[in-house]
Amino acid sequence: MAAVYSGISLKLKSKTTSWEDKLKLAHFSWISHQCVLPNKEQVLLDWARQSLVAFYKKKLELKEDIVERLWIYIDNILHSRKLQNLLKNGKTINLQISLIKIINERVAEFSLSGSQRNICAVLGCCQGILSTPALAVIYTARQELIVELLSQLCWVACRQPGAAIPQLFEVIHLTLGHYLSIQQQQVNPRRAFGEVTTHLLQPCLVLRHLLSGGTWTQAGQGQLRPALGRDIRSQIEAVLRGGAFQAELLPSYKEELLDQQQGDTKMGAMKNLLAPLGTVVARLMEAGYCEPSLQAAVVASSVALLYKLFVDSYLKEGNQLLCFKVLPRLFSCLRISHLQEEQMQALSTSDWTTELLVVEQLLNSVASNTLYNIAADRIRHGETQFHFYRHLAELLINHPQAPVPAWFRCLKVLLSLNHLILEPDLDDLLASAWIDAEVTELRTQKAQEGLIHTLFQTYAKLRQVPRLFEEVLGVICRPAAEALRLPVLAAGPAAVLRECFPELPPSQVLDSWALVLERFQSLVLPDLRGDMDMALKSLSLSSLLHCVMVHARSLDGSSPLPVVRRTRHTMDEVLQGLVKPLLDLLREPRPSAPEPWRQRVSDSALLLAHTWAQVDTVLGLSCGPYRSEPGALAGTAPEPSSLPLLLPGMEAKHWKEIEEFTAQSNSLGKYCLEQLHLQRMKNTLLRTSVQSEEALCALRHDAAYILGSGKASLTQGMMASWDGQVGTVSALTYPVAHWHLVVSNLTILTSYLCPDDLRYLASILLRTLPTSKAQESSAEEEPDITLEKISKAVLHSPLFPEMQSLHSAFLLCLTTSCGGILCAGAQGDPALLRQQLPWLFEEDYRESRFAKVGSEGVEPRGEITQNLLSLVRGDSPIQLTGEQLESILGLLEVLSALQLDSLLAPYHMRCFLLLLSVAVTTLDSSCSSPLTLRFLMTCYRLLGSLQRGKNAQSVLRVMYLSDVFEITLTSLFKARRRFLVEVDDPSWLEFLQVVGTFLEQLLQVLIQRKLSAGLNFGKILAFLSRCQLCTEATSGKWSENQTPLGQQLLLVSLTKLCQVLGPLVKEQKQHDEALEELSELLQEAVQQAGAVLQLCATCGARGHRLPPAVLSSVGSLLEADVALQSGHSGREVPGGADHMLLPHATLYQAVYSQILSELPALAGDTPSFQAAVQFLTLFFLAPELHPQKESVFTSVFQSVRKVLADPAIPVQVVEEIEPHLRALFTQMLEVGTTEDFRMALQCILQGLDVSNMWRADLQKDPAQAVLSAVTLVKLLLSCPLDGEKASLFWRACPQVVTALTLQTREACQEQPVALALVGPVLDVLAALLRQGEGTISNPHHVGLAFGVLLIVPLDHLKPPEYGRIFPRAHNVLFSILQCHPKVMLKAIPSFLNCFHRLVCSVIHEGRQKDKGSAEDLPVVLECARLVERMYSHIAAQAEEFRVFSPFMVAQYVTEAQKVTLYPGVKGLLQEGIYLILDLCIEPDIQFLRASLPPGVRDIFKELHSDYVKYHKAKHEGERRYTV
Repeated sequence: MAAVYSGISLKLKSKTTSWEDKLKLAHFSWISHQCVLPNKEQVLLDWARQSLVAFYKKKLELKEDIVERLWIYIDNILHSRKLQNLLKNGKTINLQISLIKIINERVAEFSLSGSQRNICAVLGCCQGILSTPALAVIYTARQELIVELLSQLCWVACRQPGAAIPQLFEVIHLTLGHYLSIQQQQVNPRRAFGEVTTHLLQPCLVLRHLLSGGTWTQAGQGQLRPALGRDIRSQIEAVLRGGAFQAELLPSYKEELLDQQQGDTKMGAMKNLLAPLGTVVARLMEAGYCEPSLQAAVVASSVALLYKLFVDSYLKEGNQLLCFKVLPRLFSCLRISHLQEEQMQALSTSDWTTELLVVEQLLNSVASNTLYNIAADRIRHGETQFHFYRHLAELLINHPQAPVPAWFRCLKVLLSLNHLILEPDLDDLLASAWIDAEVTELRTQKAQEGLIHTLFQTYAKLRQVPRLFEEVLGVICRPAAEALRLPVLAAGPAAVLRECFPELPPSQVLDSWALVLERFQSLVLPDLRGDMDMALKSLSLSSLLHCVMVHARSLDGSSPLPVVRRTRHTMDEVLQGLVKPLLDLLREPRPSAPEPWRQRVSDSALLLAHTWAQVDTVLGLSCGPYRSEPGALAGTAPEPSSLPLLLPGMEAKHWKEIEEFTAQSNSLGKYCLEQLHLQRMKNTLLRTSVQSEEALCALRHDAAYILGSGKASLTQGMMASWDGQVGTVSALTYPVAHWHLVVSNLTILTSYLCPDDLRYLASILLRTLPTSKAQESSAEEEPDITLEKISKAVLHSPLFPEMQSLHSAFLLCLTTSCGGILCAGAQGDPALLRQQLPWLFEEDYRESRFAKVGSEGVEPRGEITQNLLSLVRGDSPIQLTGEQLESILGLLEVLSALQLDSLLAPYHMRCFLLLLSVAVTTLDSSCSSPLTLRFLMTCYRLLGSLQRGKNAQSVLRVMYLSDVFEITLTSLFKARRRFLVEVDDPSWLEFLQVVGTFLEQLLQVLIQRKLSAGLNFGKILAFLSRCQLCTEATSGKWSENQTPLGQQLLLVSLTKLCQVLGPLVKEQKQHDEALEELSELLQEAVQQAGAVLQLCATCGARGHRLPPAVLSSVGSLLEADVALQSGHSGREVPGGADHMLLPHATLYQAVYSQILSELPALAGDTPSFQAAVQFLTLFFLAPELHPQKESVFTSVFQSVRKVLADPAIPVQVVEEIEPHLRALFTQMLEVGTTEDFRMALQCILQGLDVSNMWRADLQKDPAQAVLSAVTLVKLLLSCPLDGEKASLFWRACPQVVTALTLQTREACQEQPVALALVGPVLDVLAALLRQGEGTISNPHHVGLAFGVLLIVPLDHLKPPEYGRIFPRAHNVLFSILQCHPKVMLKAIPSFLNCFHRLVCSVIHEGRQKDKGSAEDLPVVLECARLVERMYSHIAAQAEEFRVFSPFMVAQYVTEAQKVTLYPGVKGLLQEGIYLILDLCIEPDIQFLRASLPPGVRDIFKELHSDYVKYHKAKHEGERRYTV
């Protein structure tokens, strides 16, 4: 065969052979070992190359598909494993330059024409060459080829951003990597600069811009991984830095920018390169290399990048001016820089946003690198920088862009650089950025708030806040269209002033206060009458004055007397010179039609009046000299017996006129008048120690006015959310502001409201609560205050139950609404319903028949019971629709939020009867099964919480609990057919649990209250025996129309009866008569429960799974059965209980067998698994049930082992079921023999064998098999062991420790590390070390733990994983320190190495990261506390560790020097290392200072200084006073 293929070369070159055959032959020759051809690989590659070169040079005509197949053939060769192996073995394969040139030509063709013909194959060839170092040398040897390729590849991506070209970005990534390696070896800086600026600058900048904008990562593209995009951007930045900003170019930049001539010695290769920045800028601004709209965005994004690269490359001491000089040149590239010069058309908002973001980045670079030194700029450089920043500030202020957040941020940075930059235009700045700015978007509001905050902060430091206020007042008082202005003090600016004014000295506050007052009186007040603009200005000034007065720091007894006098005088001036003249304008004769200007004056006057009253009260309380000033107004300090006025000097009739005027509309004035009445209430309560009748009348009047003032507004349809600022109260926000005022002062108001007002208040509270999830989520999304948010806060407030009158009124309103819905669903005669369920129609509990429930309850028990029983047995007169059910469910959800366990007796009973009536109501066909189940669960949860309340006995005075039991089950048996759900549906299982809990609570009350237990239990059992479901179950004749749901309801009720009766029978053994009666009842209950359980288990067996209800009941039945038999054995057959056969032995044994087979499947359902494990635990207590042919211990152990080893069961589930298995294992070990224990121990040791990790039959998840053995060890350690079993376990302990060490080493070698195994291993190791104190005798076995701790991964973990692994590793180390001190002392270096790993990991995780938030900081803080605790334990053993203390300190400071720690983490670690420094003596300190490296030494000096200053001084002070 070899001879056949020896003429391949001739056939490939033959003109008679078709190209189809040539390609087939070439392909076969490459892959076939039978083809004998000297240098075959090179020959075949050259043949394909020559064919393509001839075609592209027009020397050969080929079809397009042949050309494409030739490219694919070369691509396949370049990517073949055969070629890689040949190159790896040293064989040389030469790529001719002609192939590289046609590759570059094809890429250039793709970029220019947009044609994608053969592009995938060409790029594949390119990738194959560049990814193989032996082949890539042809590019790296000819630098111009890779520059050309890189340029054209970037243009391909940039000019066809929408085209999906596979491999393009991988090839660009490879090409950039090769070019960077060449660039770093380049010795000619001129050549590198020329390559970058001539060929690469433009395409690279365009590509970087498109990558930054996410062009290829948006939905629908999906061809660029984000990580690859980031890598390419980083490579582009490195290329630009290495080409345009080399260190060798610094003299040229200085010559160009600073006019510094270079010396001859520095010229060298740079003699012809005199203007590098001009070259870069020229290439950047050159027209035509991309679309004009795209080029503007590219230029903008590139300006910030180029400036950053320049500063990073050349910024050092003395080069600050050079770095600044670049800024104007690059800024001139932006379009906004030419607005004033060329008067070009205004840019769009998106254009402004783009360019201002760049300006912000430039200014931030200046600020962060401290390029601007004010003194140096003024003295040395003639304010060059200052003039540029002034020009920029004028540009920004002359072209205000309030909708753009970056505009505010640019001004903020300029202000932080030097306030004088903006001060000449301060008034225009305040106008465009604050007073006249239309800012509505949240992000823009935050940016505006940041600017205003910086403005006030700056002028506060300069002590020039009055100067700033003067400018603000000047802007406000300018002639302007006031109606178009937004409120001056919205949430953002108000927050700034609220933060600023408390920090100002009193003189500046009073100066600002006086300025506002003077401008108001001189410029606004005289022209106020009839002028709407002036009225609006008065409102703005009032808001500003309110903010100054309210947020200024209050005076106290130690305040200087001149300040107190000036404050007193200013307060008098506000009242006499401003508030009263404004109020007088409201008392003038008014026309019939409302005047808008008068409304604004009303708002302004009442805002100032309310502010004055509030501040006057606070000053009077906190500052004694304020009231005693001789200049105080008459009437401001009333006699103790007189009642306070709304405002001093204002008569009551005048207030009547003002109240009539403000009542005409919802406005700020009405809100402030409510505040005035509230302030008067507070003053009244403060000044009247014993409330007189006159004071009470005044308080009630004020409370009624406040509530009544806004009644009409709360029913209006149109309202808006409120930001909480008094200045933004308007007709739309007034309802929310009024409701906020009322709710915020409920503790004051509710004591003085009449019952009708309380009912109104409760109705509004209920109506404004969000009653659905959609309403609640929409309310949460709203950032401002809404009615729903306020009402929800009241409902969940801990103070709400303390306001008894409002709480009762709300409960009455709630239950009345529920009753109204029930009455609306009445189908028959309302009079009959009123007779049957009278509590639905009672509107006041005080008039209710239950209001005086006591020993002589007025309602006979039998009447209520009979009414409810007739309701559930017959056709219910009430039938609810789906819509009504939704409404009532919403009300019940609200009721769930109340504290029902502390209701008064009549309210408690009314709620109980109402909820019971609701629960037994009939539902129509429009109510779905899930909705019905949710409704009934809510009802019975609420009934259960009522039964736990302090007045639960009030229900017993009108109903027997046995009757409640009967009513509940009768209604549920009747409604079971409506539940169209499966028996294992989660909602049905939850419903059974809720109903069972309620029934159990009813039965527990019988025992706790000692309410004739025998009689009541007998009635309950008689009822259950009579019901059809139980009769059919005991007779064994089950009708076809019965559902499994009904069986399970009956089973739950009987199970709960057995659960409660069983312990009661045990407790009352000494009372023979009671025991006999209760034992008979228990026996009957067990018999009936067993019959029903047998039936349910039989039905469940048909589906091959035990129903969850059976699992939860069978354990309770077995427990009761065992209790019953033990009671009988105590009287009849002493000591023979073990030999008695339980009545349902067959059932228990069948369930036992089925549980063993189903246990792995049950592990995913925690309640079912818990019930199954509980049954197995009880099964061990009944040896008569144990099979004769097999060991129960062995069967259960193997079944549990199978559960833990099942790979389908997640680790989280295993951790959840561990607590349930502990009780089972405790019982197993108590009952099991020594041989059983030996068998279990052998299985565990086999599971821990490290060979399990390599076994073929466990390859599916070998770690799970090992994890099961580790979990079994943990379970054994949690059980009490004594005698021979304990001896067996501790003899096997060395083998266990060795196996755990090997398993950890194996798990940590895997990638990724099997943390699910490492964590439990550390837990077991720590438990063994703790419990083996004094038992583990060989120090070697303890020392193995050090090896485990040294390989446990602590780096590159996610925060949750780190939070799980670190405490466990620390626990192991702490166990060695605490329980094995002798071993630790002999291995101190190993101990310290392990501890140093923990310290290093905390330092690494606790560093301040560049990106991301500190959400994971609590995990690291907890770990740092553990490290601090370990330091304290080490320091407690001073003698042993003194020698090592300097090395511990050196290790700490060496690691701490590498990162910047969060303050909390640093503080904890330093507290620990201070304790180690206590062990160091002076020579140790000197040794550290001398031996540590320079950078680390500085950290140590700082640490030692803090140690001496804080820690040592503190402890020496403590010792000084210690006896």
